[in-house]
Amino acid sequence: MAQVTKFPVSLADRGKVGVDTAVAGSQPAGLPAGSDLATVSSAPQECAKTLEKALGHQVRLLRRERDLSAAELGRAAGISLGMISKIENGQISPSLSTISGIANALNVPFTSLFSTFEEKRDCSYVKNGQGLIIDRGGTKVGHVYELLGASLGGDLAVEPYLISLEDDATPYPNFRHAGIEFIYMLSGEVVYRHLNHDYHLSPGDSLMFDSAGLHGPVQLVRTPVTYVTVIIYPRQPR
Repeated sequence: MAQVTKFPVSLADRGKVGVDTAVAGSQPAGLPAGSDLATVSSAPQECAKTLEKALGHQVRLLRRERDLSAAELGRAAGISLGMISKIENGQISPSLSTISGIANALNVPFTSLFSTFEEKRDCSYVKNGQGLIIDRGGTKVGHVYELLGASLGGDLAVEPYLISLEDDATPYPNFRHAGIEFIYMLSGEVVYRHLNHDYHLSPGDSLMFDSAGLHGPVQLVRTPVTYVTVIIYPRQPR
């Protein structure tokens, strides 16, 4: 049976669940003036990408694109498997001759191994009503998916959608795909099923679940129904 977690947290209880609160315009005690304030997210702080990490990431990416194992790349470059592993994990600063050997083995220019050092930070901006209408695999009659953004790189794929269910929408609780899905209700009412649990969702309600389990709307209580859903899953290596 699936485990369900509820978070009925009031403003007075925020300090009890590890959520920091601060009065607008105030500076928390002990924090130097002008210091950056962290968000309430538990995400670790982003560290500057080192040259070694950038090199390792690019070597691994190019190796996988060529369907080579680390051992095969090592043999072609005249480098041990352990050295290849350390390079790909950004643990060492290889010599120029070692980098040249890897570039030759991958059949790429020497400089291409450093092309990601100045890493781009993606940003996706979509005007109201201008999201791309998507015909997702398995989409049923009356289920309209409007793509609200796109993640262009990284290990995780993130797909945010605005979903609309009209009067003629077909209830369908048998969607299933990899990853995690988050739903936030905007309008209407729907009974949404995940595995053997049904949830009556109204505006302001949210639901997050393992989307490898069967899920989807089982009853349209009040239409039109609109909600934002965000699907997050590991990006498949090339």
